[in-house]
Amino acid sequence: MKRGRFAPTPSGQLHIGNARTALLAWLQIRSAQGRFVLRMEDIDKPRSKPELARQIVDDLLWLGLDWDEGPGAGGDYGPYVQSEREFLYGEALDKLMRQGLLYPCYCSRAELVGIASAPHGLSSEGPVYPGTCRSLTSEQRAVKQAVKTPSLRFAMPDKEMVFDDLVAGKQRFPAGAGGDFVVKRADGIFAYQLAVVVDDAAMRITDVLRGVDLLDSTPRQLALYEALGLDAPRFAHVPLLYGPDGKRLSKRHGAVSVTGMRAAGTSPEKVIGCLAYWSGLISCPEPVKASDLVPLFDAAKIPTGDILIDSNTLDRLSRS
Repeated sequence: MKRGRFAPTPSGQLHIGNARTALLAWLQIRSAQGRFVLRMEDIDKPRSKPELARQIVDDLLWLGLDWDEGPGAGGDYGPYVQSEREFLYGEALDKLMRQGLLYPCYCSRAELVGIASAPHGLSSEGPVYPGTCRSLTSEQRAVKQAVKTPSLRFAMPDKEMVFDDLVAGKQRFPAGAGGDFVVKRADGIFAYQLAVVVDDAAMRITDVLRGVDLLDSTPRQLALYEALGLDAPRFAHVPLLYGPDGKRLSKRHGAVSVTGMRAAGTSPEKVIGCLAYWSGLISCPEPVKASDLVPLFDAAKIPTGDILIDSNTLDRLSRS
């Protein structure tokens, strides 16, 4: 049975770009008679707010998107809130440490910012780390340890990563793509890359549909799945929504949050219709219920290029 999920971070309101991802992930699983999971990724506690988590739940239900497992629904693989699953991340971290796949990184914030101007390239998480602390001797580490608490980085394997993406097609990433990455921050917070792999595996997720901005995170996650002896899900990365200025949708484009549209009196069917139209599932942005789209879902219909949203459409969504 297919198992999919939507895993928002409750550090901000649900905007229409996230809502579109949620809709497509929901349709993918509902069309396959699978089970859909909602998981709150609140592992970064300083940024996450319980009231925003509740608001996201309300917005998803208002859109007609339900879940079989998650907050309010229970399930066999809970808890479905990351901040309550830290013991699992600790166990995974210990396993990686025993294999010699982690190393302490003492680079300061200023040094990491400086990497941005170096010719190492960029990933979705910022500049690619060049491995500065990877080859430190034990004596060098001891000196640095005396003055700074380190983060822990995962050493990427020296091999090419290849996978088939349901939307983006065949993907090839060279050895070390994205550079060695942090799995536990210096402040003790477990990093996204580790938590998402542990959670998706523990929750038996078979299919992950998410934004293409996370495509270059996939080699890192595949490396973690392999190192931890876990089965990786199938991935589908969908294009993002951009405003008329060619930049990713944000507050500068108007009321692009679902809560804002609800407050303006916009109907959920109107929002779903636009999301479905931008996803290639219907031929015009007419009001429709999410449930009516289930038989229409086909990953092959989803466009692969950036999706530009004109200002008139944004205006229509901001009023009833």
